[in-house]
Amino acid sequence: MIDSILFVCEGNICRSPMAQGLLAKQLPGISVISAGLGALVGRSPDPVAIALMAEREIDIAGHTAVGLNLQHMRWARLVLTMTAAQCRRIEAVYPFSKGKVYRIAEHEGIDVVDPYRKDRAVFEMTLAQIEQGLERWIDAMVRLTN
Repeated sequence: MIDSILFVCEGNICRSPMAQGLLAKQLPGISVISAGLGALVGRSPDPVAIALMAEREIDIAGHTAVGLNLQHMRWARLVLTMTAAQCRRIEAVYPFSKGKVYRIAEHEGIDVVDPYRKDRAVFEMTLAQIEQGLERWIDAMVRLTN
């Protein structure tokens, strides 16, 4: 059973904290964390990300950006990235992770757009891509547990 999920993006202040918040709300029995490949360590989420998630009654304001590390990779049963390039980078550094690292929008065949330093419309598009990708992963996880 998949009981520990790690979301990975670049800075860990936009995409992965939003994905973490969404999944934690939808599947409260699963442990969910996020990290960044080039994390802006110690930073809070982008204010637009915080606002969009608050509109969904999800509070990510307390999140603090952290860099991806070996402990994260050992802990996670499933690692969901935002891009195919991120999957390759992770598997290159952590070869043991092959088979548990996928793009969040793998089923759609797309990379999730990075909204960092862009306007709200880009954040909304990014969040829609994350929600669409998560929907497929959640359906699969629910089917596996039933």
